[in-house]
Amino acid sequence: MPKAIKGNSGRKPPDPSANHSDIDDWCAHLMPDLQPIVKRLDESIRATLPGLDYTVHRKRAYYGLPELGWIIEIAAYDVSVNVLFLGGADFKSPPKLGTADRTRYVKVTSFEEAQRPELQQWIEQAGRTPGWK
Repeated sequence: MPKAIKGNSGRKPPDPSANHSDIDDWCAHLMPDLQPIVKRLDESIRATLPGLDYTVHRKRAYYGLPELGWIIEIAAYDVSVNVLFLGGADFKSPPKLGTADRTRYVKVTSFEEAQRPELQQWIEQAGRTPGWK
């Protein structure tokens, strides 16, 4: 049985919402250079995984599925966007970054990187892998 995810804060996971507007508001306040990257990632996640729940917690966007918990987290920094897969260690070929619990992540620094095939594959795998509950 996979190790349980404690989440980034070690606290209770945030409450989900079916309303995507919180993510839109969060994205509008990011650095202008990162907004196209985040919007592309958001579009890809929503197109790949129907029935998502959303929230913004501690300045990070979360995507989840009712039966799996929070499965993807997006954190925007000054020059990159980190896409965290909260069950990523269980993927067939997981992202190389991250060693805490089951979380693995990838840094995205350009719009082109946000369209990489392996990133799409990880999003698909996230839709089948338990995350942070």
